[in-house]
Amino acid sequence: MDFSPLTDALTSKSYDKIADICDQLMLQVAVEGVAFEDEWPYAIHLLGHLYVNDINSARFLWKSIPSAIKENQPQVVAAWKIGQRLWTRDYAGVYEAIHGFEWSQEAQPLVAAFSEIYTKRMFQLLLSAYSTISIEDTALFLGMNEDDAKNYVQRQGWLEDPASQMLTVKKQPIVTEQKLDPSKLQRLTEYVFHLEH
Repeated sequence: MDFSPLTDALTSKSYDKIADICDQLMLQVAVEGVAFEDEWPYAIHLLGHLYVNDINSARFLWKSIPSAIKENQPQVVAAWKIGQRLWTRDYAGVYEAIHGFEWSQEAQPLVAAFSEIYTKRMFQLLLSAYSTISIEDTALFLGMNEDDAKNYVQRQGWLEDPASQMLTVKKQPIVTEQKLDPSKLQRLTEYVFHLEH
């Protein structure tokens, strides 16, 4: 079985393409009738879906994995544990699942990249959902200890109230550019002129 497209994506750190590559390869070998279950990189495939935040596809992949694979490959179970935490929105549990397993050399860079992108997603969630939040809760959401979380958000302009141990969220200004097309302005002017006369 030729896993070179997958190997190339892992080598070039094109992690956002891994799930699609694995899906295409799986369809290809299924059409050819090749038995692939024993050598299939299920953990990488699951992590690829999680990386692009496609939890449903990861869940369906998990359901299709043979029980023998689940029993004999602890890394597959560990990858799914991350998926379970995402599914139940157990934000702190995601980090526990990431750090609670000794990942293979092949999976380690992908897991590290997922952890980084997940932290950015959680930061954006906090940014959009809160105006003030405790340092403790921030640390839980970002998977860091309280000092690291405080430093991380302060670099983003958040303010700390040491007395209450609360952080004030600094909302990012929303920049909207209006592109004014002269032809549209001309049509609008003609339309208003027509209505007035």
